[in-house]
Amino acid sequence: MVASTRFTDKILTSTATLHYSNSNTPVSGPLPGGPTDEIDFSLNQARSIRTNLTASGPRPNPQGSYHYGLINITRTIKLVNSADQVNGKQRYAVNSVSFVPADTPLKLADYFNISGVFRVGSISDNPTGQKMYLDTSVMGADHRAFVEIVFENHESIVQSWHIDGYNFRVVGMDGGVWSPDKSRKQYNLNDAISRCTTQVYPKSWTAIYIGLDNVGMWNVRSEFWARQYLGQQFYLRVYNPVKSLRDEYLLPKNALLCGKAQGKSS
Repeated sequence: MVASTRFTDKILTSTATLHYSNSNTPVSGPLPGGPTDEIDFSLNQARSIRTNLTASGPRPNPQGSYHYGLINITRTIKLVNSADQVNGKQRYAVNSVSFVPADTPLKLADYFNISGVFRVGSISDNPTGQKMYLDTSVMGADHRAFVEIVFENHESIVQSWHIDGYNFRVVGMDGGVWSPDKSRKQYNLNDAISRCTTQVYPKSWTAIYIGLDNVGMWNVRSEFWARQYLGQQFYLRVYNPVKSLRDEYLLPKNALLCGKAQGKSS
């Protein structure tokens, strides 16, 4: 087994040999090829990971054959990460907004309809080209919408994105800038894998399909923890005006309340 780094100035490689206790056969053949910083190599490798639709067959709807490619997209969201300084301090952002926490947990503020904590729509669906600024960024979304989200990375490092509360299908990724006409033609609309975290390679994009079937206030964030802490995150508010236990349970009676929610009754 050979493990090696990717996209680093100094290439680190480690090897190991695994064998059964009663095996006397030595390792044969050359070691696998060395590390490469070619993005196309990693893109092709990532795109080769597919769902096995023949598993657990035969039956009309084999394991993993969720027909996500036949569902109409109701909205496209394009998210671009960036790095800059705000007020002389290093910050990171999504669509020019660098997230700052509020004094009250956003879900509590939403549950109790507390004003002044956040504003739905404080982050745009698309990059604005504005200079980076600070805000408690919350994007609104309709319950049961089927959404295309494009993560576009203009930087020279690998990005990793996570969405709380959901799994999604990674339908496409490639180098350069995403375009609706060209990029969608290479989407995998049949057997993409289901994930909650995805990578975006340097100077590249990744597209996902996600069905918003889970009401709530969900964090969308960088898994590069320093970047997340310094603003590369926001909240996706999946909302249904019809309050129903079918969609979301009530707040537990023993929930800890703080900030402007302190003293509220559930």
